[in-house]
Amino acid sequence: MTGHTSVSEKIELDLLVEAIHRRYHYDFRSYSRSSLSRRAELLRQRLHCDTLSHVQARLLREPELLPLMIECLTVQVSEMFRDPAYFRTLREEVIPHLRTFPSLKVWVAGCSAGEELYSLAILFREEGLEARTLFYATDTNPVALARAELGIYDLDRIPLFTENHRKAGGRSSLSDYYTAAYGGAVFDKSLRARTVFAEHSLASDQVFSEMHLISCRNVLIYFDSNLQDRALGLFRDSLTRGGFLGLGMNESLRFSQHADAFAAFAPDERIYRRLAMVAQMETRHGVA
Repeated sequence: MTGHTSVSEKIELDLLVEAIHRRYHYDFRSYSRSSLSRRAELLRQRLHCDTLSHVQARLLREPELLPLMIECLTVQVSEMFRDPAYFRTLREEVIPHLRTFPSLKVWVAGCSAGEELYSLAILFREEGLEARTLFYATDTNPVALARAELGIYDLDRIPLFTENHRKAGGRSSLSDYYTAAYGGAVFDKSLRARTVFAEHSLASDQVFSEMHLISCRNVLIYFDSNLQDRALGLFRDSLTRGGFLGLGMNESLRFSQHADAFAAFAPDERIYRRLAMVAQMETRHGVA
């Protein structure tokens, strides 16, 4: 697709995502068109097709292309302890609140290949909360979920992960949690022993109940405003009263229809707290 997308190309993209939804039940229809256009172009190139219409025809008739389609159309870029200040704030300001619960549920929505999950599992282990925590790691991409379950990362990524862990207030060496094998760093399988991995689409699936922390970072930026509101509504309904929501550095609740259900707990790190009903009503009526 060209830099100046033509009307025909826009129609082809709309028809492609509609065909994917109807054929495979993956819903990209409310994703940001600028980002989706770039990823569809990558898919076109990988399939050696002249047009997106040709891509659509092949996807409809060749179901074996589904893994490649998902790989190209979903964004799988992350790192362990990404934005260390976020994890330091979780450690120093959120964890003290979570300690008051006898058991905890944490949802990593859009977990990609698992970097965020393992970061949180390590943090919770270092803070003595791992044994009473159940983690839910979800993504719409089954290939990414399979990678997350393996917990194997390229060795050349480890120096960055290690530095991020240190800046996030790590209480030990990151090397305590992995061994070098198979040409990569294999993270201790005990870190995922309390994790449920599941396919889940923020575009079409429903809530997880009674979560104390939801971390969904750098996912909403790929959604249009309607899908952002749907996802934030899921998070609102999934969180316990007083539960915490963490977003990416370029994401915000500011313009969401669900903004009044949350208080800005650590706004610089994009951490929000689910309001109790009384406080929510007071905020809506200008009392708080």
